[in-house]
Formats: sequence, C-alpha cells, structure tokens
Amino acid sequence: MPTPAPPAPELDVAIIGAGLSGIDAAWHLQHRCPDRTYAIFEARDAIGGTWDLFRYPGVRSDSDMHTLGFPFRPWRGDKAIADGSDIRDYIEDTARAFGIDRHIRFRHRIVAADWSSDTARWTLTCDVDGIVSTLRCRFLFMGCGYYDYARGHAPDFAGQGDFAGPIVHPQHWPQELDVAGKRVAVIGSGATAVTLVPALAARGAQVTMVQRSPSHIVAQPARDRVAQLLYRLFPERLAGRLARWKSAALGLAAYQFARRWPRRMEALILKGVRAELPGMADVDRHFTPRYDPWDQRLCLVPDADLFAALRDGSATIAIDTIRRFTPNGIELGSGARVDADIIVTATGLRLHLLGGIGLTIDGNHFIPADHLIYRGMMASGVPNLVLALGYTNASWTLKIDLVSRRMCRMLNHMRRHGHDICLPTPPGPDVERRPLLDFSSGYVTRAAAISPAQGSRAPWRLRQNYFLDYATLRFGGLADGVLRFTRAGTGSARD
Repeated sequence: MPTPAPPAPELDVAIIGAGLSGIDAAWHLQHRCPDRTYAIFEARDAIGGTWDLFRYPGVRSDSDMHTLGFPFRPWRGDKAIADGSDIRDYIEDTARAFGIDRHIRFRHRIVAADWSSDTARWTLTCDVDGIVSTLRCRFLFMGCGYYDYARGHAPDFAGQGDFAGPIVHPQHWPQELDVAGKRVAVIGSGATAVTLVPALAARGAQVTMVQRSPSHIVAQPARDRVAQLLYRLFPERLAGRLARWKSAALGLAAYQFARRWPRRMEALILKGVRAELPGMADVDRHFTPRYDPWDQRLCLVPDADLFAALRDGSATIAIDTIRRFTPNGIELGSGARVDADIIVTATGLRLHLLGGIGLTIDGNHFIPADHLIYRGMMASGVPNLVLALGYTNASWTLKIDLVSRRMCRMLNHMRRHGHDICLPTPPGPDVERRPLLDFSSGYVTRAAAISPAQGSRAPWRLRQNYFLDYATLRFGGLADGVLRFTRAGTGSARD
C-alpha cells in the first residue's frame, strides 16, 4: 500500500473506518465535493472492515454482491454470494482504483470527538500506537458500522473450564486450527453457524450443529444467471445498475410478502428445506423457528451447501438447551451428549455504537439512548455528524450509498449558502419513540437499552425500503423543517 502523508491538522471531513461504508463515502466526496479535504481513520492496519476481520472458514456475504457491491464499481465476480476473501480484495481494489487508499490513516484509532458550536468544529483525539494527538474537522462520517470488533457475544456456559479441547469464537478464528478428522460442535443456528458447518465438513471434520433455537434457512444459487446475462447484453455500468435494481426489487418483494403473510412464507421455506432433505426426520422441528420470517435475517446457503453436508452425513443437527460442557463435549438439557474435540461458539455479535468513540456536544456527553435517528443517517440534536446504518432486510451498501450521496448534497448546500452547521432539531412529544431496529436478533435485543431510537413518523422513522429511501434521500429537499442550517457562534447545539 502507498505511504500516506501525515494527516492535515484540520480537515473538511473525517471518515471513521475503511470498510464498505468508509470507501463508499470517500468516493462520493471525491466525485461530488472535490474541493473538500478528507481522510479515513482506520484503527486496524488493513482495508475491508468486517470483511478483513472475519476470517473463519467459509465466511461469505449474507446478501448478493450486486447490491452489496459499490454502484460506482459494479461487482464482476463469478459468485453473487461471494467468499469473504473475494469481498476483501474487491474493497481493496476499489480503494486503490480511485486513489482512496492514499487518504487512509492506518492504526489511527479515534477515541474521542468533541464538538464546539462556537467554532463549528469537531476536535478528534487520535491514538496511534499509544501516541495521542488531536486534529479538527468540520464534518464527521461514522463509517465504522455497529459491531464490536474486539469481541463477539460469548455466553458463559457451565463447565467451560472442564472441556479438554479448544473453544473458538468465529470472530477470532485461529488460522492454524486443523479440523480434519476432528469432531466439531458448532453452537448456533444463525448465519455464521450455517456458513461454518459445511465449510468445516469440507475440511474433513465431523460437525454437529447444536441449535438452541432454529433459524429460517433458504438455499440460493451462488451464481446469478440473470445478472450474468445482463452483463453480456449491456455496458458494465448499465448492467450493474439493472442487476442491482433487480436484486433489490426481488429482495424487497420477498420481505414484504413475509411480513404480510408470514405463515405462507414459512410454508414455502419449509417446502424448500424438505425438497433438499427428503429422507431426514424431524425437518420441521429443526427448521421451524419460534419467530416469523424476517423477524430476524433469513440465512442464505449458496448452492444448498449446508443441506448437502446434512445429506452426506458429514454434518448433523442437535436441537436442545445446553446444560453444561464436559471434558469430552456438551451435555444437552435432555441428558444427551454431543462428543467433540473442538467447540465453536457461533453465538452472535455484540453491538458497539460509534466504534466506541466518546462524543461530547458543547461539553455534554452524547448518550445514544436519548436521541432519535433522522432519516436513518443523523442523530437528533447532533451537528455535522452522519451515521452509517445499513438495512436489516437488504444489503448494507444499498443504504450507505444513499446516505453518502445525501451527505454530499448537505455539504454543497452549506458551502453555497455560507453555513457552518447542520443538525436535525429534536422532535416534539407528538413523535412516539420506537426501537431503532424492528428485529428480534440477539445482538439487537441485547443492545436495545443503549441504542438510539426511531420515531413513529417521517423523518424519524427508519424505513427498511430501498426504493422509498432512494426517492427521499436522493431527490427529497433538504429544507424539510427539521434539518437546521446555521453559522458558527449562533448558539450551542442544544439551543
């Protein structure tokens, strides 16, 4: 990677995180606000964010790459459900192709951000290998997602210290771990578990997926033949746009169908599972969750690889509570035992809002739970700060790209009219507070008490609809009666 110049003492825009969100925001700044200075601050020493961090066997996208990829550089990989290493290479290649990599400051961990309305500047405290420095910026883009990169969710199981073998969390997978010929118990039934099970089986392990609660699992071809046809018929940018809109429309249609007719969707999902596992007993028990489709994300299995492992016997399923770990495996609530040489705790993620950065606004600490989210991209009463919050029912990048465009519109509006500050004014009591994410996944419910909220109506309602957001964020007016533009020194953000 090229050696970047030291960061300027003051920037127009500071971007936190060099993953999908940060690279997308940087591209839009370069193309829509070319007169602005910016830098990307990345706490780790690599590009890719989540896709560089997660290195467990089989890691792959949980949505199709024609929507997860960047609109300005369409995904041209062979697989629409892509391997994690290919996604990482794609993000790195994109940053390099547009010169974005020259703006990245690696191992720069932003630990605090303090806003002053008098100067209309953020003062950032940055830790670089233990050396602390400060710099200022006019605008802050939080592209660090909302996962805790330091640790995943790891319940404390009784008897953990008794187990004789290694206990591994996927978020910190040891690359030297050899599973060939080993008995591996994977605790979990979500996207990570259904990815790991066939991948470990392919490496020669005998795998048992220990489900405490099943998930909705849908097989999907790894390759998108319609998208491949579009690229043969049309120029790349047009084909990419058509493939993205096709995938987004089909995904939204499936989501809306599931929310309106959950029993019918559940029956269709189970029908597909039974077709993949014709001789398996207890299919309904192993693949019927306690929640409706899309109360949590559907788990996609490309080319039915999980079902293939179950069919050939290299993987099995045990559904029960876990009583305790034993020296040789896991004792279930029923008293049955799962023998294991290795236990993998695919038990979920932890939310870590704002990358753990401490914010103050004119000397007042930012408490996320006290704020509502405006248009899915800003926090009420917080000036010159944009949050990257993707969809739960579709690809992350679909929403982030709209947010990045909107941010550039705001910056250009401020430049034209001589404004220094923009902030969403907090709503009145007529706007009802609602949970930020209408989702029952464990990582969401565990963080509900410390998360910001959404409101009962626009522009505070977080819509899980790309097409509505496309119209609103791309073409909707900035002067909506909520977003306020002012000059420095006209009062604190709390006024």
